Amino acid sequence: MSLVDRGQPDRPLRRPPKVQQKQPHKRQRKFSAVQQNDEWENIIKDHLEAAGHTCILKDAFRYEGPSEIANLISAEKYEAALAIHLYKGGRLLQGCSIPFGIIFGGTDINEDIKHEEKHRVMGAVLEEARFAVAFTEKMKELAEREWPYAGSKICVQTQGIKTTPSTMFNWKRFLQNAGIPQDSDNVCLFILICGLRRVKDPLYLVDVFSEWHRKEPSVHLAIIGPTVDPVFVSEVKEKLKRSPGVHLLQEIPQDDLHAAVKRCFAVVNSSISEGMSAAVLEAMDLDVPVLARNIPGNAAIIKHKDTGLLFADPQEFVLLSKSLMNDPTLGKKMVTRAKDYVKKHHSWECERKTYQSLIWRLQ
Repeated sequence: MSLVDRGQPDRPLRRPPKVQQKQPHKRQRKFSAVQQNDEWENIIKDHLEAAGHTCILKDAFRYEGPSEIANLISAEKYEAALAIHLYKGGRLLQGCSIPFGIIFGGTDINEDIKHEEKHRVMGAVLEEARFAVAFTEKMKELAEREWPYAGSKICVQTQGIKTTPSTMFNWKRFLQNAGIPQDSDNVCLFILICGLRRVKDPLYLVDVFSEWHRKEPSVHLAIIGPTVDPVFVSEVKEKLKRSPGVHLLQEIPQDDLHAAVKRCFAVVNSSISEGMSAAVLEAMDLDVPVLARNIPGNAAIIKHKDTGLLFADPQEFVLLSKSLMNDPTLGKKMVTRAKDYVKKHHSWECERKTYQSLIWRLQ
């Protein structure tokens, strides 16, 4: 959640320090965004602060219900809010005293919509919201089908992509930390980047990949991301103890992650449900092949054998991976087309302009 302050711009904040940026015609606002431990929320924060607002990120998982958010709004004098995920973030803003907007996540429209009570809550949230953002036309259509009255509020803005690979990244140290043998010239590394929770399904490919590694020891899969569901992470760690060739790494700085992606063979997405995978789009921008589970969110940004590869099951993942390894020409064609696609459809500058414009509806 993100909250905005239209009050005196020079008033100090208790947490975190206020970004001092002046605008001659529009006064700054302090606002809070309900978020879910994702680097993308920091990008939205950066967009809004660049326009002179103060943005405070709040983790939706730390709040039980709307009354806690109401107390927070009252205590901190927030003036607007932005919730990421129609159910998880939006439910906390029901009946709040300040205007708010919504950014659809993916599981809200793809999965939560199937549950009667969550459907009811999300509909009520949309009634109150000043605007909502969908990543794709398909996502907007799904929402409009369920809540026709909200159609005029929903705009489509794809995720903007900007990659910044570190020039100081140490590949050999990265492999060492992952527990991968140091003959880096022969390592064929696949990377799966996700917040560790069930909907991302990082264990989906573990068995077939481990079996493949036993036959071809040079292939490895690194799963990288923050702990979102501690119970599930314990299950992942236990599973990987019996899965040679698959490695779990803690979250690393974004510029190091981008540098690691540039050195890997391919980036993988195995999510059950996905709004729009920034990790996949960033790999495309970095000229790295992508292999993704064939779900609507991935199929919306990947054209099979044109900008990437889509697999229906773990066995097909291995087959497609091997075909990519044996056909460098296919890989080169795909990464060229994928980079062109990202430049054309996922402009970071366009994303910034959209959110800086939308936020003025929260007055």
